[in-house]
Amino acid sequence: MPIQVVTHTGPHESRREPTEIQPVTMIARDLVCQRALQTHSHDCAQLTLALEGVIRVNAMDSSWIVPPQRAVWTAANVKHSLSVIETARLRPVYFVTSYDPFPGEPCKVLEVSPLLRELVMALEQEDPEAPSHRSQLICSLILDELPKLATRPIRVPMPRDKRLRTLCDALLSDPSATETLEEWASKAGASERTLARLFEKELGMSFGQWRQQARLAHAAPMITSGMPLSQVADALGYSSQSAFTAMFRKTFGCPPTEFFNTRN
Repeated sequence: MPIQVVTHTGPHESRREPTEIQPVTMIARDLVCQRALQTHSHDCAQLTLALEGVIRVNAMDSSWIVPPQRAVWTAANVKHSLSVIETARLRPVYFVTSYDPFPGEPCKVLEVSPLLRELVMALEQEDPEAPSHRSQLICSLILDELPKLATRPIRVPMPRDKRLRTLCDALLSDPSATETLEEWASKAGASERTLARLFEKELGMSFGQWRQQARLAHAAPMITSGMPLSQVADALGYSSQSAFTAMFRKTFGCPPTEFFNTRN
């Protein structure tokens, strides 16, 4: 069965949803920093990636900081939201159920391969009004490439309790914040003991462990963009580059340069 694709690039077309007649659909959207897409869902599965820029995706009580080297997969009807950390060339790709490459998986983070990136860029150049044999081949390759992608997510679990959510959202917005849990307590409207208990109950970790995960998530786009580790450490509130590297090695078993295949 031939695969058809439609790309939408205009301001009005970007609001359209794919239909089941179109097995693979891409919507090209350039979003400025601080732009947000409120919680929503789709009737079909979605791969959210940005060719440039950094986005934050929330889904399934988790949050991911997503640089161009990563993409977030959300299954049909999974509620999610998105905010732009750095101006992004957003390229969501939609798949109807019969072409779902990850059946039964509600949400996962994928490492964007050079091939997938080139395929998405090629798809954008196709005429949406006249799907060609070339566009059919591009979509077939996308469907073939996705299951082969590695998964290396840095996941930040998010709480349901509103008081704890206030604290976590603030730290994700400013990962360099150094306030103690006691200092956060007055801002969140709960005692230090209550917040500590909620971290363990809802997130399965301490405040310090969660803040470390949030900082690691922010480190990903900084490191992959080539920022020196000394600047990354400073931006995330660490006392030194060695302190940041030691924490990273303890968490992942290797230094950040090896984890992200970069040199600093």
